[in-house]
Amino acid sequence: MEETIRLTTAQALLRFLDNQYIEVDGEEIKLVAGVFGIFGHGVVVGLGEALAAKQNPLPFYQAKNEQGGAHAAMGFAKQNNRHRIMAVCSSIGPGALNMVTAAGTATANHIPVLFLPGDVFACRQPDPVLQQVEIPHDYTKTSGDAFRAVSRYWDRINRPEQLMSALINAFRVLTDPAETGAVTLCLPQDVQGEAYDYPEVFFARRVHHIERRIPTPGQIERSAALLKAAKKPLVICGGGVRFSGAGAALEQFCQTYHIPFGETQAGKGTILWDNPYNLSGIGTTGSLAANKLAKEADLIIPVGTRLGDFTTCSKWLFQNPACRILGINIAPFDAYKMNAEPIITDAKLMLEALNTAAPGYTSTWGNRIKAVRDEWKAEVDRLYHEDADPAPDGSPLLSQVRVLGELNDRLLPQDGIVVSGSGSIPSDMQRVWRIRVRDTYHMEYAFSCMGYEIAAALGVKIARPDREVVAIVGDGAYTMLHTELLTAVQEGKKIIIVVLDNAGFHCIDNLQHSQGIVHFGNEWKTRDAQSGRLDGASVQVDYAKNAESWGALGLRARTVDELAQAVKEALAAKGPVLIDVKTSPKSMTRGYESWWRVGTAQVSTNPEVEAAARSMAAEVVKTRKF
Repeated sequence: MEETIRLTTAQALLRFLDNQYIEVDGEEIKLVAGVFGIFGHGVVVGLGEALAAKQNPLPFYQAKNEQGGAHAAMGFAKQNNRHRIMAVCSSIGPGALNMVTAAGTATANHIPVLFLPGDVFACRQPDPVLQQVEIPHDYTKTSGDAFRAVSRYWDRINRPEQLMSALINAFRVLTDPAETGAVTLCLPQDVQGEAYDYPEVFFARRVHHIERRIPTPGQIERSAALLKAAKKPLVICGGGVRFSGAGAALEQFCQTYHIPFGETQAGKGTILWDNPYNLSGIGTTGSLAANKLAKEADLIIPVGTRLGDFTTCSKWLFQNPACRILGINIAPFDAYKMNAEPIITDAKLMLEALNTAAPGYTSTWGNRIKAVRDEWKAEVDRLYHEDADPAPDGSPLLSQVRVLGELNDRLLPQDGIVVSGSGSIPSDMQRVWRIRVRDTYHMEYAFSCMGYEIAAALGVKIARPDREVVAIVGDGAYTMLHTELLTAVQEGKKIIIVVLDNAGFHCIDNLQHSQGIVHFGNEWKTRDAQSGRLDGASVQVDYAKNAESWGALGLRARTVDELAQAVKEALAAKGPVLIDVKTSPKSMTRGYESWWRVGTAQVSTNPEVEAAARSMAAEVVKTRKF
């Protein structure tokens, strides 16, 4: 007779999580490292009881905002190259819905996070329960259904025995390199506490084997044929290169055939900046070097990238009419994009195979690669020393790019991990940040989610306690979500937060003004009594004092010397630190032979807007249609 053990649904869930392992290239790794969450009435007496039990070995991290906790879990998984993950739990209503944005962030970035939102009573007897959203036309729908659109796998556990098949499917997706992202298991609050006689074998140590998809001879032959037919090929290094451990294979491929490469936000940091074939970022927020050569290329080889519109300049960048696309990706959905020849396989194995598939071939780029790299290096050196205009009251301000240059070139340790994710800072960093140690660039830009930065930095620090972790964040993103700074204080996890304060959402203000629209609603100004608009005095904020109120060390900088002293103090500190850096509003980088399609108004009372619409239409005709 099969041995069973009587457990609640919540107890069984945690026991299962604790026994999940993955095997990657012969190494076994314990998969689930802990649970972030906030306890509300829909989770505290069910899953909360199981987490509080002495026999539960999984650490519980007390989030201060459910979205922040989920972003911390995502930062942890991303920094671990998806080899370790965390779960996130919440109550049934606002707490659950707070996590939906983070679920979208995880899915857009292909980062595994297990979401465990509480749900209404499956028995429907306490009806409507506190925090329940009633949908009169469909009573089966709850707040948990909001996760359906942003989850790679979604389920609701209405009976304790359903947990078994649901968890098997959940981990099938969480451990699938092509499909991974947010996985959601909605947990009705009564079912969490209901008991069932689970088979003991369900809780046995389970190893999920992450097996590389081996390229077929046909895939190698087709890829080699396209390569040999090209004169000016160019590679796009995406996040899949990092996750598959293909950095060395890509370096060898580019060296063998004399092929340059540009980096996406997710791919940056896989190969060091001074590699002779590295052109830095590519696309709308890319470098002059990468974008110049991309326009001439007759073969684009995107490796492990989803080809978002920032990478392709809204399909405008590849302007050679003879240009073909060779899409190497483990995910079929991404491999087929832009009418590519899809090569659905492991990036590392494919690049290694191609290294010997075209003997004697070399591109015709010649000295152009070094020339554009030298040109771009000189431009970055200039930006790193760019001064900014003072504030209207005469007080000094720093250039945003100058701050990045000082941090990157001389103030931060080379193995420090930098984290960011929204606003103009990622644009600047993709262009100018020089990676000297692999996997030290941690950027969320598939979703560009404001508020990711500080929470993710906490997750990164949990993943890499031996490294300095620095979140570089704009004042807009800081005010959006910074509450996990308190969690960092509580946990004694030292993160350094550098707030670049330019008094507004200036990334979007730049976009707004570039399309002829007056400055409206993006600068942080008081409401003017005469105009009735937000165009009065600039709002001044002391972010260092705000950090001090959470229990962190607050520091301030308006000059290069003050910045250097603040960073020195931050590196010497034992706990979390925030450096409030006042920067000039328009001191970020601008586009380098790039373009981005936006929905500019075609009819307006403002002639500058209509002119911008005509300019937009003139560029749209240059784009690839699919």
